[in-house]
Amino acid sequence: MSDPFLLAGRFGAATQLTPKALRLYAQQGLLVPAYVDPTTGYRYYAAEQAADARLIAKLRRLGLPVARVAQLLEMPAELRAAELRGWLASEKERLAYQTELVEVLARQKQGSDPALTNVIATRTLPATKIIYRQRIVDARALDGFMAEAEADIRAHLTANGLPVSGRISVTFHDLVTHDSEGLVEVAMAYDGSVEPEGDLRLRLQPERQEVFLPVPAAYENLPLVLHVYDALEAWLDARSDLVCADSPCETYPGTGSARFDVAYPVAA
Repeated sequence: MSDPFLLAGRFGAATQLTPKALRLYAQQGLLVPAYVDPTTGYRYYAAEQAADARLIAKLRRLGLPVARVAQLLEMPAELRAAELRGWLASEKERLAYQTELVEVLARQKQGSDPALTNVIATRTLPATKIIYRQRIVDARALDGFMAEAEADIRAHLTANGLPVSGRISVTFHDLVTHDSEGLVEVAMAYDGSVEPEGDLRLRLQPERQEVFLPVPAAYENLPLVLHVYDALEAWLDARSDLVCADSPCETYPGTGSARFDVAYPVAA
C-alpha cells in the first residue's frame, strides 16, 4: 500500500486507539478501514481518518456509548460542543444527587428516626371515583409531569361542572430516580359524572387502609425524601398485623401543615 495508508497497528498508535477498539469500531460502522487486503486480511486506514479517530478516542474517554459517539461525530463542531456541555451538566446533576444520597446513607442512624416514626399513623379511605393519568418518567421529568397532569385533570373536571377540591395523589408503580424511569400515576378523586378524555382515564378506587407519614419540610426533596419511604417501610417491617398491599403514593396537600404525605396501602 502507498504511504497515505497505515496498517491498523500504526494507525491505532497514532490515534491512541487499541487494536481491540479499532476492531469494535469497524464492526459497528463507526470507523471502517479504508481498505482490507483480501489475501492477508490486513486492515489499512487512510491518513484523513486520523482526525475522526482522535475525536472518537476523546469522546470514548468521557464514557459515552458508541451509538452516542456516532451521533456526535456527524455534528458540526459548534453543535457538538453544545451537546457535550448539556451532557456534562446532566452528569454533574446526577453526581450531585448520588453524592447527596451517599451522605444520607452515611448519616442514617442505626434504627428508627423519631422525627419520622413518631408521626406515622394509619387511616381508612372510602371508596371513590378517581380520574388519573399515567406516564413513564424519570426524576428530572417528574415535576413537569405532575404539574401538567394536575392542571389537565382540574381543567377537565371544571369543564364538566364538577368541583376540584379533592387531593392529588401521585402513585409510584416503579422506582423513579435520576438514572431510572418508572410508571407514575397522578390522580384526583371526584364526585359526579364525567367521561374520559385522551389519556385521562377513570376508575373506581375501593375502600382501603393506608399507613402514612406527613413529610417534614426538611425531607421534602430528593434524596432526603427517600428517608421517609425507608421509615415507613421499617415501621411496616416491624409490624406483624399489617403488610404492604400496593405501590406507595404521595398525596397533596398533606396532613396538617405538611406539603404532602407519603403513604403505603396496607392490609391486615
